[in-house]
Order: sequence, then C-alpha cells, then structure tokens
Amino acid sequence: MNMKFKRKLPLPMEIKEMYPVSEAGKAAKQRNDEEIRSIFEGRSEKLLVIIGPCSADREDAVIDYIKRLIPIQKEYADSLMIVPRVYTNKPRTNGSGYKGMLHQPDINGDENMLKGLIAIRKLHIKAINETGFSCADEMLYPENHRYLSDLLSYVAVGARSSEDQQHRMTASGLNIPAGMKNPTSGDITVMINSIKAAQRGHEFIYRGWEVESQGNPLCHAILRGSVNKHGQNIPNYHFEDIMFVCGKYKESGCANPAIIIDCNHSNSGKQHLEQIRIAKEVMHSIKYSPEIRKFVKGLMIESYIVDGKQGEDGTCYGQSVTDACLGWEKTEKLLRELGDMRRELIGGK
Repeated sequence: MNMKFKRKLPLPMEIKEMYPVSEAGKAAKQRNDEEIRSIFEGRSEKLLVIIGPCSADREDAVIDYIKRLIPIQKEYADSLMIVPRVYTNKPRTNGSGYKGMLHQPDINGDENMLKGLIAIRKLHIKAINETGFSCADEMLYPENHRYLSDLLSYVAVGARSSEDQQHRMTASGLNIPAGMKNPTSGDITVMINSIKAAQRGHEFIYRGWEVESQGNPLCHAILRGSVNKHGQNIPNYHFEDIMFVCGKYKESGCANPAIIIDCNHSNSGKQHLEQIRIAKEVMHSIKYSPEIRKFVKGLMIESYIVDGKQGEDGTCYGQSVTDACLGWEKTEKLLRELGDMRRELIGGK
C-alpha cells in the first residue's frame, strides 16, 4: 500500500466527551427533530427549507449567516421550517479543490483531519447553542457520522454516493431524515432503490463493529437534476418530472414518501440565480397539483452572505469557495416570498 498512516484519530465518543452539547442544545435539537419529522410524516404542512453555503469554509461567516435566518424563522414559524445547510466535507468531482473544513479547518492552512474533526464539531455546537438551529450536513463519509450524530437534524447522501452500499446501510441506522439524491445519470430507479434499502434494517460492519440497524422510515428522495452522456445538464424539477417520481414512489411501497427539490446543481446548471425561479416554479406546481403538494416536502437552496463564488484562498468574507450561492439580500427576499406562498396555501385549505 502506498498510504502513510499519519495519526490515529480519537473515537467519536472521545470527541463528544471533549466537546459536549449543552442541555439547551440537546433540547433545541429534540424540538427541531420532532418538527421536521412531523413534516415528513404528513402531520405538518410547513415547507422544509434546507438552505446555506455550498461549503462551510469558516466558522465566523457561517454563524453570521445562520443568525440572519433567526428573524425569518420566527416571522414565518407557521409556514416554514428552516434547516441551515452546514456542509463541512465536500465531494470533488475530479479529486482536486477545497474538500471542506473537515480536511482543511484553516482554508489557507494544511490538511489536518484531527483539527478538522474538532473544528466541525465546534461549529455545529456553536450553531445550536447560539441560534437554536440544528443543522444539515452531507454524509460524505458514513463512518464519520457519529462525530456529529448528536448535533444534526438532517443528512443528505450525494448523487455519487446514493448507489453505495455503505451509505445506504448507514442511512438505515439513523433516526433523522436522510435524503437520497438521484445519481448524476438521473436514474430514478436507482434513487428509489436507495430509499427502499435505507428504510430496511441491515446487519453490517460499521467502525469495526458488527451492527444491526432498524431501518430509517424518514429516508426520502432529493431531485438534483442529472447529466447526459455529453455532459449536458438535465433538470428534473419540472411538473412532469415530479409527477413521474410520485408515480414511482407509489409503486415502491416506501414509507412516508417525500421529495425535496434541490434548486442548484444540475437543476440550475450551477447558475445560482436560477434557484429563485426554480423555487417559485416548484411552489406553483405544489399549488396546482394536490399530488405534488402531498409528496414535495421542501426545497434545498445554496445561499451565503455574498453573491457568487470566489477563489479557494477565501479572502472574501461570506462568499462561497465552491459552487456559487445566492447572496443574503436575494436569500432574505426569496425566503419571505416562499413563506408567504406557503402561508397562503395552508390558509387556503
């Protein structure tokens, strides 16, 4: 093997003991988990909005961003459930580029996974302690989930991971919603099979243990668009696309059928401003079709403090170093519009 073993990392239990969650933080997560569960189980008609930077690059800017969400959540508590997107590890398509705070806690420093594990745990703790939000992260590395398992209220399994057996089985052992993205090929059958697999119990090896999972009934679909054989983006957020997935869901027999629409990635062609139009189109589809209203539970939006993206040196405070994001002014306006649209729909039952 051509690997250098640099250091043995602490167990999740040891990191949790060094950096524990406050009692107030535990209570906030419990409240948030129940609210989110009620949306997926159909007991609440609030719109779930998973929103935040493409990648969390620095603690101060991320916490600044999350604090800006607080007054909007309070104002639209009857129609929106906001879950900040705090993605601390990033898949890279060709292996190069910024891999997130887990790898590089200082964006201009060297990679250090031990410092990274501590940095991302402290970031999520600070978020829940100072804002009351328990956040979403991507489950890029299934074996790392337990470092944050007492802090997260939502996880996403990426387009390149949803076919992976370890991701599916680990998702089956979570007690929070796990969103399975459609693969980059756009194959809906693969995504549905991922959901079915994660909703079943399994016996498998996890972190050196033989474990048994009970199945995750809150595992669901995320539509993020696809790429054809010529590398062209193919969106799947349109009315007909959603109706097709609804039909496949009904055939599958999955519990709590639910769809989250990812407004960026291949749905927007990574044109971040298109997210505004896409979100509104989805809301109109929800309003028009009782079927879509039943299945579509929320939206996923990439947003930060400053519009667009920057280079990987991260010199601009609050601007993405990976995919381009909506800036705060556009984000605030969009969230209010979504809250008003959802409020009108719920009030018009």
